[in-house]
Amino acid sequence: MKIGFIGLGIMGAPMALHLVDAGHQLFVHTRGAVPDSVAASSATACGSAAEVARHAEVVFMMVPDTPDVEAVLFGENGVASALQTGGGARKVVVDMSSISPMATKAFAAKINALGADYIDAPVSGGEVGAKSASLTIMCGGDAAVFDRVRPLLEKMGRNITLVGGNGDGQTTKVANQIIVALTIAAVGEALLFASKAGADPSRVRQALMGGFAASRILEVHGERMIKRTFAPGFRIRLHQKDLNLALQGARELAVSLPQTAGAAQLMQACAANGMADLDHSALVRALELMAGHEVDRG
Repeated sequence: MKIGFIGLGIMGAPMALHLVDAGHQLFVHTRGAVPDSVAASSATACGSAAEVARHAEVVFMMVPDTPDVEAVLFGENGVASALQTGGGARKVVVDMSSISPMATKAFAAKINALGADYIDAPVSGGEVGAKSASLTIMCGGDAAVFDRVRPLLEKMGRNITLVGGNGDGQTTKVANQIIVALTIAAVGEALLFASKAGADPSRVRQALMGGFAASRILEVHGERMIKRTFAPGFRIRLHQKDLNLALQGARELAVSLPQTAGAAQLMQACAANGMADLDHSALVRALELMAGHEVDRG
């Protein structure tokens, strides 16, 4: 197929390359320079999002936030300007960014009105999952359209679920980010408590991995906290954005999310201390600052 991919950051670049490796003809556009890995492939660099959409049957987007998606779709030389097919096959826009569920529904309606289809398909798994094509992909949209793009999604992820209509994929991603943030905070508090009490946090983590408290976050991010390896896989500032989406949605739905608000404040404390571009496991640093104690390496 002729595939478009817009947004070639730390997640988008490896995802796009999986499509190239699968034999698809790829047309790409990104803010700034095309990464060397993509430039060295058979992908064709385009000067605008509209140019990508003119060439492609399916256009993927992987950009940071809601305003970025809106600009890619509806800004000058945006995707929307090149979607009308004049009686040909309907093009499909697949947004793999993590953005507002409410905005997603509005974007999808506008794209549908132009005679094209829309799937929201945010992902979980970070840079590691993007590189290994093991992402979890949460989709919202029409079932027939989902079936059309699923073979492409399978080149980038493993656990791929159609949750419901447009916006439901983004709602699921927000729910995912709530769970991840709260679990990171719980692991941080547990390891800080253990360390301050004089126990070896490395051995505490090892013991907990054999019990009911075991989790992927305790395994991976707990180790990051102990070894102080906070190079970003998923940056605090991006997780902040996702928690803000959760809290914004909670206000609109008249739902109280007190633990989510607390985790958001811990990330804000990290950002205020110059740590917005560290991995989100560095949330433990906010707890450490309040305690005047760092989790020991063990």
